[in-house]
Amino acid sequence: MKISVIIPVYNAERTVIQTIESVLKQNFSNIEIVLVNDGSKDNSQEVIDQYEKKYPDTVKGLQKENGGLSSARNYGVSYATGDYLMFLDAGDYIEENLFETLKKEMDNQIDLIKFKMKTVTEEGKEIQKMDGPIFDLCSGEEAFQKLYASDSYLEVACIYLYRKEFFIKNSFEYNETKYHDTYAGTYHEDFGLTPLVIIKAKSVVSTNVFGYNYVQDAGSITRNKDYQKNLDRAQDLLVHYDNMIETIKKYQITKETEEDLKSYYTNVILLKIRDLNKEDANSYIKEIKKRKMVRNIKIKNVKQLVKRILLTIHIKCYLKLR
Repeated sequence: MKISVIIPVYNAERTVIQTIESVLKQNFSNIEIVLVNDGSKDNSQEVIDQYEKKYPDTVKGLQKENGGLSSARNYGVSYATGDYLMFLDAGDYIEENLFETLKKEMDNQIDLIKFKMKTVTEEGKEIQKMDGPIFDLCSGEEAFQKLYASDSYLEVACIYLYRKEFFIKNSFEYNETKYHDTYAGTYHEDFGLTPLVIIKAKSVVSTNVFGYNYVQDAGSITRNKDYQKNLDRAQDLLVHYDNMIETIKKYQITKETEEDLKSYYTNVILLKIRDLNKEDANSYIKEIKKRKMVRNIKIKNVKQLVKRILLTIHIKCYLKLR
């Protein structure tokens, strides 16, 4: 059993070393590290070259023009030779025993193997554990419903191992389209693809293994306050929603799964309104209403019925109740 770990690298000379080392320290022997230099302007390529020279049987270095995270991931997948794929972001790192811990699931050829994530500081201090449901083997539709019901971080691409044959057979790709000047690709690429991957899987397990460490660096909070990027991110959520609507027309899924999927996307999109100023929020709400997304909100009790009615009347009032 071989695992291909795909690591997109963009101006990450300072942070990618820890990422690479965390994979090299795995007590699982058959690993391929695919480092994709996405047009870096710093010394990232030198770091990649050093590791490729030192570990020629393990590290594969690739170079491409800057196209964004989605493009780099897709490019890495096209060169991966493993039985399983994992996406690891430069700057983050994984626990030493992650792959060995999940060996039984891989040996059973499960399409999608989920594990858990922690948010940590650059010094490794734990900030938050991103918990979620644990469940044994089930179908992708069942898995999505379990994950959605628990309000877990189901869309994060980096907390899954993907059976490569399943991934390739279904022609899964991250959206590479460039919509804005602020970014080379598309924002919220995980949100655009991961839910669709889950529901297409024939077999999924969700483990209790905390294997992924998401590093919150000191500058990330400041970057997240960039208003134009927040506006672009909000617009990209609508793009992903539209793509989802078109994609599921080709899927044979139950009505319940379709409703859950639409509800999940809608909830995320509605919450994004909070990041927008009055003028942009009003324009965004018009786009939401144009897509008739309000009816995607699921009603399971009287409280949710009240929220649904309020949402129909005034979206901003609805958000204050969340």
